[in-house]
Amino acid sequence: MPLLPVIRDFAAEASDPRRYAALGGGWSLAVADVTGSTLLATQGRHRDVNFVAAGVVAVLSDAVRIGQEPAACQFGGDGAIAAVPPGREDGARAALSALAHWSAEVMDVPLRVGLVPVQALLDQGLEVMAALHDVGNGNSFGLFLGAGVVAADAWVKEDARWRLPPQPGPLPGLESVSCRWNPVPPRRGTVLCVIVDAVDPGAEGLLELARVQRAIEAIVPTAGAAPLGVGERLETRWPPDLRSLLMEARGGRDDAGLGPSPGTRVRRVGKALAGSGLLVLLLRLGLSLGNFDPQRYRRHMAERTDFRKSAGGPRLVLDVTEGEADAIETLLAQAAQAGSIRYGTARADATTVTCLVGDVMADRHVHFVDGAGLGFWRASVMLKAMKAREKAGQATEPEPAAALS
Repeated sequence: MPLLPVIRDFAAEASDPRRYAALGGGWSLAVADVTGSTLLATQGRHRDVNFVAAGVVAVLSDAVRIGQEPAACQFGGDGAIAAVPPGREDGARAALSALAHWSAEVMDVPLRVGLVPVQALLDQGLEVMAALHDVGNGNSFGLFLGAGVVAADAWVKEDARWRLPPQPGPLPGLESVSCRWNPVPPRRGTVLCVIVDAVDPGAEGLLELARVQRAIEAIVPTAGAAPLGVGERLETRWPPDLRSLLMEARGGRDDAGLGPSPGTRVRRVGKALAGSGLLVLLLRLGLSLGNFDPQRYRRHMAERTDFRKSAGGPRLVLDVTEGEADAIETLLAQAAQAGSIRYGTARADATTVTCLVGDVMADRHVHFVDGAGLGFWRASVMLKAMKAREKAGQATEPEPAAALS
């Protein structure tokens, strides 16, 4: 019996709390987010931020998994969240502390990490529900509903007692993260990143989120707004981006938490260069190599992206027309003005892709997407500003959607 329910039809099931398991007090939520994203964005280090966030998912998935059961982890652009089953708290703490140490010392990206017991959330009347979104061949992403998920993220950010200090340690799983693909321009007009949270923390809030999700689906069926399409426009970088290769080379299982030795890094760069070159050649010539069909892999990449997810409310990266983007933003603005939701949006001129590849031959791989220029983070800035105005007693009239800088 799986620990968590499995969802296969996002549009029909992801906003339905009956499709989720309510987490009991023995569970915890692991939270990580990059601090100083504004500075990193102005420095053009968007890919570093996405790489660190994907690294958090990779390492936490390894740390909290029980047997062969998939872990409920979710990429958030500049951070991640994971459901920690009972008995896996020590592994989650060690992984989070090691990630914070590696991110600061090796990647020069400050990472705030914390662990929140679900019981502490339940004590405040904040429910946490989790499920797995199966995207094929057992590959899955974590989905979350309930006000407790949003609260856990806020608690770690605002209260030091929920945080964990950086500590050196091993990082199994990190070596599986890569980012060798070019940003993908939209087919239909623009890439729209959307974050929606309910104002009401209970059942009424969940109903409102479901209504908003249905209304978005009425504007544009999200299954047809996948930012990678069917993979036809996915292109590997050639020559590869040196910074991306160096990021990959710094991942691994070093017990000191400082990444592999210089010699190992050189070998990894060489291996990545060879692998990228071979993939480019196979794609351009339309060839396969043994059981590996690069065209099929590219199609599966497009299918196994997290462009639709829920972390308390919908989190979307959609390829839409400008008119559809306007309609979605108008819908959200009206709901926010009515006092039922808070939201943030951001438009981008491309979708960025960060990969987590377990075993290509066994078809075990998933891929994380974000709007170029940290679209999810820019949407979260808008959401944060809306919350700040509410606290100040102002109206919820939204600021204009964040534009690509």
